[in-house]
Amino acid sequence: MLSRIVKFILSAKWYLLVIVLTIPTFTSLLRPGFFPMHDDLQAMRVYQMELCLRDGQFPCRWVPDMGYQYGYPQFTYYGPLPYYVMTAGRLLLHLPLFDAVKLGFILPLILGNLSMFLLAASLFGPLGGLLSALAYAYAPYRASDLFSRGAMGETWAFVFLPLILYAVLQLFKKPTLKKSALLGTSFALLLVTHNISTLIFTPMVAVIALVLLVQSKQKAKFVKYGLIGLLWAALMAGSFFLPVLFEKGFAHTESLILGYFNYLAHFVSLKQLFVSTFWGYGSSEIGPTDDLSFFLGPVQLFLLVISLAVLFLNFMRRNLNLSALIVFLSAIFLLISLFMSHEKSTFIWKMIPLLVYLQFPWRFLVTANLFLCLIAGYFIYYLKGRAAKIILITFSFLLIFMNVSYFSPREWFNITIFEKFSGLSWDRQLTISIFDYLPIYAKFPPGKPAPVYPYLDHGSLSVLDFRHRTFSFDFTTKTQENAILTLPQFDFPGWSVRLDGKVVSHNHDNELGLITLALPAGEHRIRAVLRHTPVRLLGDVLTLVFLPLALIVLVKKEKHHV
Repeated sequence: MLSRIVKFILSAKWYLLVIVLTIPTFTSLLRPGFFPMHDDLQAMRVYQMELCLRDGQFPCRWVPDMGYQYGYPQFTYYGPLPYYVMTAGRLLLHLPLFDAVKLGFILPLILGNLSMFLLAASLFGPLGGLLSALAYAYAPYRASDLFSRGAMGETWAFVFLPLILYAVLQLFKKPTLKKSALLGTSFALLLVTHNISTLIFTPMVAVIALVLLVQSKQKAKFVKYGLIGLLWAALMAGSFFLPVLFEKGFAHTESLILGYFNYLAHFVSLKQLFVSTFWGYGSSEIGPTDDLSFFLGPVQLFLLVISLAVLFLNFMRRNLNLSALIVFLSAIFLLISLFMSHEKSTFIWKMIPLLVYLQFPWRFLVTANLFLCLIAGYFIYYLKGRAAKIILITFSFLLIFMNVSYFSPREWFNITIFEKFSGLSWDRQLTISIFDYLPIYAKFPPGKPAPVYPYLDHGSLSVLDFRHRTFSFDFTTKTQENAILTLPQFDFPGWSVRLDGKVVSHNHDNELGLITLALPAGEHRIRAVLRHTPVRLLGDVLTLVFLPLALIVLVKKEKHHV
């Protein structure tokens, strides 16, 4: 018992050190007010999810105010996990809305660095793990993701990529159900966080797993528990994953790949990656004149060169082990990631139609930075004693000193949430992403806010006892003649309308694709509710069953057989 406590304390000190050395990456957020970013919808999305959860809509899929207040399937298609975390900060910790968003940015910085340490330390020991974690913590692209782009989903993806790779390695070392659950859980968390990072990373980790399979001494078990882990991931993420997979045709997605979002306009040059240290907060543009930064970092690149040199020497000496194999594979995927971000890879983008939904080829810098920073700590594993510590301290200082200035916003506004959610700023929040996931029945997005109450195609209408929740309408109507009633709500699969307690058919035969129905003269009670489709219901049941099961397996102590 005592030895376990000592072991825990010794390991915990390294994780604590990672957290302490990470603090400078988010200190600029620890003040009142807020900052501008490209994806300036984070506070709005948290607010909308809070409305959902307070309303009893769980999981939250349909938000009431987006789409110019006609309602919107935001979290049906957009990774919800970070927003559940931030909303939990609101509901459980009573954080102000801006502070909840800041928490959403700070947590992945800390957790991502810890997961990188966990991965790298398992390969290179604690010194190498710390160096890789700091290279990861101070990667310029991560600063750009947060303080320029405000890319919440991608920022959180950096947490789960090292964790998935760690789970694969643990499964390789000793295939068990518990490690299968770790793989499944970490992959499921990535699935419900960021679709694009999942799409990029999955083929890479699959190849790594196949290479490890060749090396495995327990091939059958490795395959068995690996496949169980992948299936487990899909089942745990079913609530989000199944609708994305089978109901994507219910929303306009063409706007995600047209115009500015066409991938051909967003390749990066070798100079931007390796030479330039230009730092900008602007946008990605055609050619190498972007006002956005993509460089990998001179200290990170220097560590890469040293580690690859050590790998080459080990190869010449045939001093190869699991760490060397992972570094070698990481170097290959680093090159592939950088190649895919460069225009020379255009022919591959044209060959694989699914890639167009990545929008920006430089999204491959997520995996590029993952593998680069993992490799960075390799060489220190072969240094001993005082020399290792001196070199670790030196490079740790350089990583922090050279990159900490990037981890701050361009501007800081001393505004309140009331100012953010009022006037023209409020209108912008309602419309800023109006083209994303617009329900398919709408021919084009609305040009003005939705009316508050339902209305008729002709004649007068009295609306009594009106109640509008995030996923329902409930009211009484009085009208003198038969008419067509229109609800100020986009139609979408799952909406059901009851007239005086009986389900009636409705349609969306109008330019905005709004819910309409025939309304007889007289007084009637109308109730419209967004219900589960079979796909959503199945996904929710699968998540409800398999997520707790995975957590039980993860916390349950494994039996050791002698």
